[in-house]
Amino acid sequence: MIEAAGLTKRYGDTLAVDNLSFTVPAGLVTGFLGPNGAGKSTTMRMILGLDAPTSGSVTVNGRRYLEFRRPLLHVGALLDAGATQDGRSAYNHLLWLALSNGIGRDRVGEVLDQVGLRSVARKRVGGFSLGMSQRLGIAAALLGDPPVFVFDEPVNGLDPEGVLWIRTLLKTLAAAGRTVLLSSHLMSEMAITADRLIIIGRGRLIADTTVDDLLAGGASAFVKVRSPRAGDLATLLQAGGAIVSRDPDDSLRVTGLASNVIGEIATVNAIPLLELSEQRPTLEETYMQLTADAVDYRTNAPASESKG
Repeated sequence: MIEAAGLTKRYGDTLAVDNLSFTVPAGLVTGFLGPNGAGKSTTMRMILGLDAPTSGSVTVNGRRYLEFRRPLLHVGALLDAGATQDGRSAYNHLLWLALSNGIGRDRVGEVLDQVGLRSVARKRVGGFSLGMSQRLGIAAALLGDPPVFVFDEPVNGLDPEGVLWIRTLLKTLAAAGRTVLLSSHLMSEMAITADRLIIIGRGRLIADTTVDDLLAGGASAFVKVRSPRAGDLATLLQAGGAIVSRDPDDSLRVTGLASNVIGEIATVNAIPLLELSEQRPTLEETYMQLTADAVDYRTNAPASESKG
């Protein structure tokens, strides 16, 4: 478990993280989202003891990261896949990490196999592609078989097979009771991979909830209903407190009542249903709504080309 309490970080006059509190529980993949400049990287650096909080605290399983004598046994992290010495081989890069943390040599071969780099174990990492470097960084995170993992954009540079592999790995780690914190800007992957989400903007907490609850509560969520007696059903639903509008295809757009309640009302009143389906916004749409006021770097819509 990772716990942040009143976590704050200032760089001179810049407030990068502002009184941030959250918990990353074990057994789930927790997504960490926010616009550029939101404070995600700073927060992860404070979790890993690379930056000291100005105030507040963050602990990993009840202890500050700097208190761990052999940190790889407690936390596996990937923040920067390029943080290697180019002249070292993949094997030697992992070996010195292992030996410095009291981890046996055999474990190096195991993680190289796990991430698919056995065939290039003796090659210098300076010649690695981005995808290969990402795999090496993940291997380093796995070395100590720790209970807690922190990953920043782990799918960068990976091909489709690699993306599927890391998605499966993260879910497997969480299913085994590990704590997994995942930062990414890829909303499609986050929607598939994460169980919970922590969303921040300008250093402050915006949302801390499950993916399902976030999408179900989205401003554009509604229940779509089609029935040959749509008018009669609409009247009944409105009497039950629902807000009902009619779409051009003659279907009903209903908010304020759950789909099972709508179905019960239709059944009791012998109104046939052709469709009863929950319509949710995508994670990207919901995220954009939540962070609309927390974006520091905006692009202008491209001007339309003049015709003449």
